[in-house]
Amino acid sequence: MAEPNGVWRIPLADIDLGPEEEAAVLDVLRRRWLSMGGVTAAFEADFAALTGARHALAVTNCTAALHLAGLALGWGPGDEVIVPSLTFVATANAVRYTGATPVFADVRSADDLSLSPDDAAARITPRTRAIIVVHYAGHAADMAALLALAERHGLDVVEDVAHAPGATLDGRALGVWGRIGCFSFFSNKNMTTGEGGMVTTDDDALAERLRLLRSHGMTTLTWDRHRGHAFSYDVVAPGYNYRIDELRAAIGRAQLAKLADNNRRRARLDEAYRALLPVAAPGLGLPYTTTRGAPAYHLRPVLLPAGVDRLRFMAEMKARGIQTSIHYPPVHHFSYYRRDDGPTLPITDDVAAREVTLPLYPGLSLGDVEVVVAAAAEALAAVV
Repeated sequence: MAEPNGVWRIPLADIDLGPEEEAAVLDVLRRRWLSMGGVTAAFEADFAALTGARHALAVTNCTAALHLAGLALGWGPGDEVIVPSLTFVATANAVRYTGATPVFADVRSADDLSLSPDDAAARITPRTRAIIVVHYAGHAADMAALLALAERHGLDVVEDVAHAPGATLDGRALGVWGRIGCFSFFSNKNMTTGEGGMVTTDDDALAERLRLLRSHGMTTLTWDRHRGHAFSYDVVAPGYNYRIDELRAAIGRAQLAKLADNNRRRARLDEAYRALLPVAAPGLGLPYTTTRGAPAYHLRPVLLPAGVDRLRFMAEMKARGIQTSIHYPPVHHFSYYRRDDGPTLPITDDVAAREVTLPLYPGLSLGDVEVVVAAAAEALAAVV
């Protein structure tokens, strides 16, 4: 059962924070330069090295990264951008910020919850400018098919890599397959800065545009002037304040150093789920029993049998002290996006109504996985 004071016996997610992050933050405080500067530049260099990207730009969050991507690629009113509906709403909201229209497409299957290239192809019109690909749960989407589709129609591809820092496909990092990659460092992600994000690109011109838009369209930064590299600045675009600060960048560098080991730990834990759940709770569907490349294993989704009351199942898990969640309510069902003539997305509608996310984070033990699996089996038996 749940622990006293409302604390979960096993939470959905937890953060790997320790003395490395504390020391990094204290070092920034002692340097007495808090806004974007040298530590941020070092974080960007570290992240570029991880991904192999020519350019990595730290920003205040992944939503800002997605907005900047659309602005840099010139999206605007009258344009359409194909996005999955099975994603966090920021993926679609960022398209709206540019004045363009998100067009929702279905996912591939109950085993692969990423964007369907076939359904995306059916939704292309003369107004389509781009496709946003979400690497759901840390697993690579079918980039070969999606990039081939984009090339046939002259479309840009933006990767939403919020779930997949450190993941690779065919030995190449996710986030550098499309024109622009957008990463999240929110507090429940594989690496965190509390709030934060990163934009990656191999395109020099796009990188320069992204830099300008990130900081008010200014030609020089406060850090440049502090170091005596400039005395004034011009403004050449209506930019935004999407900068990150040195404190979060310092935490990000410490977190980045742990990412590979923590992703390997996530992989072992997910392997345990995939081995134990079919035996203990064979009624649960397991997306990503097979996968592409080397995933980041951000989430462990399961699918309830059709007709099972999901809220009752989650309540049974809560009674056993296990926190669960839903990833995600489909965006096309939200009031702002819902339309009478809205898209038909049968696979998305089916899996989204049955999906439940189980705990998965590096601090979880194999014994904890066994506890979650046993609880899931009991909860399922109680509601079927």
